[in-house]
Amino acid sequence: MEHFAPHPSAVFEGYYSKFTLPSGASLALIICTVPRAPKRPHMVSFTYVPQDASKIFQKELWVDNLEFVPTGPKNAFQLRVPGIDYMKCDPDSTTHYKLEHADFTFHGTTKTRTPWAEHKDTPEGLLVYLPIPLHWHVHSLGSECAFDLHIPSRPNLPKVDTAGTASVHQEKNWAQSFPSAHIWIQARDGDRGFCCAGGKVLGAEAYLLGYRNAGRDIDFRPPFALKALGIAPFMAVKVDWETRSFELSVQSFRQKIVVRADAPKGSFFSLSSPFPEGHRENFLGQSFQATLRIEVYESGWFGPWELVQEDRFEGAALEYGGQYYPLAGSDKKRN
Repeated sequence: MEHFAPHPSAVFEGYYSKFTLPSGASLALIICTVPRAPKRPHMVSFTYVPQDASKIFQKELWVDNLEFVPTGPKNAFQLRVPGIDYMKCDPDSTTHYKLEHADFTFHGTTKTRTPWAEHKDTPEGLLVYLPIPLHWHVHSLGSECAFDLHIPSRPNLPKVDTAGTASVHQEKNWAQSFPSAHIWIQARDGDRGFCCAGGKVLGAEAYLLGYRNAGRDIDFRPPFALKALGIAPFMAVKVDWETRSFELSVQSFRQKIVVRADAPKGSFFSLSSPFPEGHRENFLGQSFQATLRIEVYESGWFGPWELVQEDRFEGAALEYGGQYYPLAGSDKKRN
């Protein structure tokens, strides 16, 4: 709860929840604030993405206020959005969602939580305590969540998406500003999962990632997942918006992971991004139809790399932001 709770000194703070609904559709909920921004300081973004991504429902609301309210011990808190209601987190990390608007209604309560790792509560490790310009925290890799959903303009939603149990991935950012360019990937299937975020910050390129499968817990962060002064001895990255693909290879002295993700053109939708002056519209492109391939290698101290595991996820999330998203700031919001 320590890192998921509000950070009042941050220039911006954003909470992201991605629900996987029973039909296979996804729901992305963002509650974000840039409290001292002169325009569009507070946002509630609600995006329902069915398997046919051409039929998404999206509502980005620029609300008048957003309040962070402590509610109990262990950093329990509530995000109050006047006129819409709240998201709140209890001392035991149970999260409640109550969002009621003329265009959508969503209620949810988590029943479980899967933290980043058993002995590591955040992907940043000790980096979370340093005054770096951007922080990324994953509160749950997958929580069961009882929910009900109503979208008046979509009376034919699959019945299983109107009430039931979903899986929710929960994370947050707090920082001075969003990175100039970034990639985000998330996938979960049972106990298997992968999550990654990174990009360009302060002239360097850095990534945080975690892979979980069958007792294999792999994490990478700087200094291994880092390119500085044009030098990256342990990492290779290829970002290609034109083919909607991304490749990342990171290694330590005895372990290496290779990640390849790609998504169909036409499956991406736009999201707004926080900056010191306020939210910039259409600065992120996100798809929930990516294919993610993972290879894990191991070696002895001086031996060759040996492939020890291969994995594949369908319906993964893939996001391009800033300089990695050529449509950033344009009027074209489907791609």
